[in-house]
Parts: sequence; C-alpha cells; structure tokens
Amino acid sequence: MTLGVNIDHIAVLREARKINDPDPLMALAICAQSGADQITIHLREDRRHIHDEDARRIIASSSLPVNLECAIEPSIIDIVCSLRPHRATLVPEKRQEVTTEGGLDVLGNYDAIFNAVKKLQEHEIDVSLFIDPTHEAIKASEQLGVQWIELHTGSYANLYAMRHSALPHSHHSIESLNLSRRELDSQLENAYGAIVDAANYARSLGLKVAAGHGLNYQNIAPIVTIDTIEELNIGQSIIARSVFTGLSSAVKDMKALCQR
Repeated sequence: MTLGVNIDHIAVLREARKINDPDPLMALAICAQSGADQITIHLREDRRHIHDEDARRIIASSSLPVNLECAIEPSIIDIVCSLRPHRATLVPEKRQEVTTEGGLDVLGNYDAIFNAVKKLQEHEIDVSLFIDPTHEAIKASEQLGVQWIELHTGSYANLYAMRHSALPHSHHSIESLNLSRRELDSQLENAYGAIVDAANYARSLGLKVAAGHGLNYQNIAPIVTIDTIEELNIGQSIIARSVFTGLSSAVKDMKALCQR
C-alpha cells in the first residue's frame, strides 16, 4: 500500500509564529528518502497553512508525485491548473472548521464538480474526489469520469480514538460519541464495514481507491488489510510524531505499517 505524506502541518507550525520557519519544502527530500510515495498538500481558500508560493515550489521541486487537495471554487481550480500537480483531490471546505469534516456532497454539487473535473483533466491533471464511503457518492464519482476517489475515514478514526485512547478523558472528547464501550464497538465495526464495502464497490467500477483522514499509528492496521485500497494519505499523526522522533523516523514507521 502506498503512502502519501501530507505536510500541511509543517506550514501550520510556521504560521503559528508568522515567520518563515519551518519551511515545508525541506520535508520533500526527507519524505522521499524515508519511503513516502507521494507528497500531499491542501491549498485552502483561507490559506491557513499552505500558500500559493508553497504549492508552486513544492510541485516544481518534489521528486515524488504531488497530490494537491483543493476546493471546487473556480479561482482555486484556475490556480491548480496553472500549477499542474500530478493529481488534484477535490475536497469540501468550511472556513470555520478545524479540519475537513466530511466528504464532498457529490450529488448536491454535481454541476460544479463536473466543471472542475473537466477543466483539471483538460490540463492533464488526474482527479480524485474526497467522499464519504457510500455507494451513492461512489457511483456519482464514477459518472463524473474521475480516476480516483479518496474515502473519508474520519468517522472510523473518531470512533477508534474514543474507544481505544485517552480522548474521552481530555478536553477534546467528542461529545456525540460519549457512549458505552459496547456501543462504540458496534459503531466502530459498522464504520469499518462501510469503508470495506465502499472500497470494494469503487474498485468494481474501475476506480482507484485511496483513503485518509484521522489515520494514525494506532488505527491504521485494519485499514491496511483492505486489498481494494491502494493508497493512504496521512499527515497530522506523522508530523506530530516527528516532533519527538524526527521526520525521517516518523515516515519510516508509518511506511512500515502500510506493508501488507
């Protein structure tokens, strides 16, 4: 299973002090030498971490393919077309969210997504849609003619954290998931089953399948066993571990867990 390393959180650290350190560009060679297969970045409309110049420099300099996540807003699509990354992953965005909270509403935004996909493909950019693990979203993605989908694993990751970590005892506890362990086990099984079913269905339609959001060193093992998922995109947990171990070790550790 291939590993895309999302380096957004290096830019988050830079923006916390509004200085030019650390530079996300410095991560490229380390990730490549440590076994990463792809670099992933998200150029958000509010530019809260990665900026246009970051994206330009990373795409121009990376020895690995670059997967550029972005909204379907036309001005952002124009920027992506000018940068020509290896792949563009279309994601939903809300200014008030801390991180992407769910998959694209493909049916509700079908025309806008169609226009974005068409323009990106005209510039020879592979397109992926970041979607919830449902048959409806997958079928609509296939009809749009994209090469890839990326399954949103956030529900699975949240349930796993509430069941198997200290998250319920912290100020970041997810109130809606303050459930009994038996209830968490049941919902976690269902969330995992939905990912398996969605990946199998997408592959049956000829789509390439990636997955990501909230995946970490603890919850990745069951995802890796899903044969119809061929790529994981992981960021926050790798960058968080790198604070203590260094980026090279953090990437190597995650890559080792991606091996089936």
